[in-house]
Amino acid sequence: MATEENADHKEARNGESERVSAPLAMRQASGQLAQMLQCEPGSVSALKATDEGWLADVEVVEIERVPDTASVMASYRVHLDEKGQLMGYERTRRYGRGQIDR
Repeated sequence: MATEENADHKEARNGESERVSAPLAMRQASGQLAQMLQCEPGSVSALKATDEGWLADVEVVEIERVPDTASVMASYRVHLDEKGQLMGYERTRRYGRGQIDR
């Protein structure tokens, strides 16, 4: 576990912080958003490095229904700093699980 953590986290050099890796940023975005919303973590559908850190689009189940194709999903834009800490989020879309973009 420590080896994986060391591989994912970049150490600071000379007091300067470095950007976390893309895989870690994806896990951080999904996990931290799930904690804030008190929901099951979803998939990350987009990830982009920015000057300030990372932007990620995270899909979550907002309302679980039976059958699961009737569940209500949401897409959130998550803003992370370069260390992978949640700075903010906003819901950008709600849709039915079975809905396909046109």
